[in-house]
Amino acid sequence: MARRRQLYEGKAKILFEGPEPGTLVQYFKDDATAFNAQKKGTITGKGVLNNRISEFLMTKLAEINIPTHFIRRLNMREQLIKEVEIIPIEVVVRNIAAGSLAQRLGIPEGTRLPRSIVEYYYKNDQLNDPMVAEEHITAFGWASAQDVDDIVHYTLRINDFLTGLFLGVGITLVDFKLEFGRLYENDEMRVVLADEISPDNCRLWDAKTNEKMDKDRFRRDLGKIEEAYQEVARRLGILPEAGSRDMKGPETMQ
Repeated sequence: MARRRQLYEGKAKILFEGPEPGTLVQYFKDDATAFNAQKKGTITGKGVLNNRISEFLMTKLAEINIPTHFIRRLNMREQLIKEVEIIPIEVVVRNIAAGSLAQRLGIPEGTRLPRSIVEYYYKNDQLNDPMVAEEHITAFGWASAQDVDDIVHYTLRINDFLTGLFLGVGITLVDFKLEFGRLYENDEMRVVLADEISPDNCRLWDAKTNEKMDKDRFRRDLGKIEEAYQEVARRLGILPEAGSRDMKGPETMQ
């Protein structure tokens, strides 16, 4: 196999040059971080599970005409994606009070919100990803007003769809983070869903017991982290071929 040039390494993924112009290979790591990388660790098999879960959810979203950067899964830890210009905004959708929202506003965790709330955060680790308003986004040129309209439109549709999908397998979608990018094709630009959708960036609770099935188990030292990720994949019907055995990833080439 030819050596691929590494273009970027983030907290949970590595991006390599793709086989064709305009494509990238996205590799899912087992590394886990929390509190803006102040807490670090490893969740064995996380990359394999997140690759499969994100593939499944991106494919389902494409079926309802949500444009995404996803092309296809290549193997247990890698997927082929379209190269996009990432918009430096994290979009957070909240259906139930948890995490920073509960702390910020003094709302008991688990309180169902009157309606879904969409929040924006500026992607900047040095500033701890501060919350911003739409006025900041357009004023500083991070995205145009039309980009924001597209993002909100897609975000609300994604929330409606994923809420129902997860509820159908006994999981409550508490909140989640999305990232979007600009895809340039044939002299045209459109906003598409990028990054991933997985227990790394979703809060997922068992619908009956409210047991946490996401990265909060790592953040809060609750234990059984691998089992929670595996249970999400199992309920979605996509537990990898490796099953629940040790799914430690290979060393990547740089």
